[in-house]
Amino acid sequence: MSSADPFTAIADANRRHLLEELRRGPKTVNQLAAGLPVSRPAVSQHLKVLLDAGLVVARAQGTRRLYAVNDGGFLKLNIWLDQFWRE
Repeated sequence: MSSADPFTAIADANRRHLLEELRRGPKTVNQLAAGLPVSRPAVSQHLKVLLDAGLVVARAQGTRRLYAVNDGGFLKLNIWLDQFWRE
């Protein structure tokens, strides 16, 4: 169960960049860090926020962790946002 607010998680530009990269396919921390002007540990901290918000999932791949977008986390955001659109 996610404990962090997904809207707070996506408020940060670096986290939005990570999500855009992960939308293209699963990636490791090192792959994600290559595209950002922040340290690898900072990328890991941003990923933790996204994990806690339920927007990202991680799975072990050998000694590395592979991160991917969690469609279910975004479904909850979509359902909430959809209430504001008029039919």
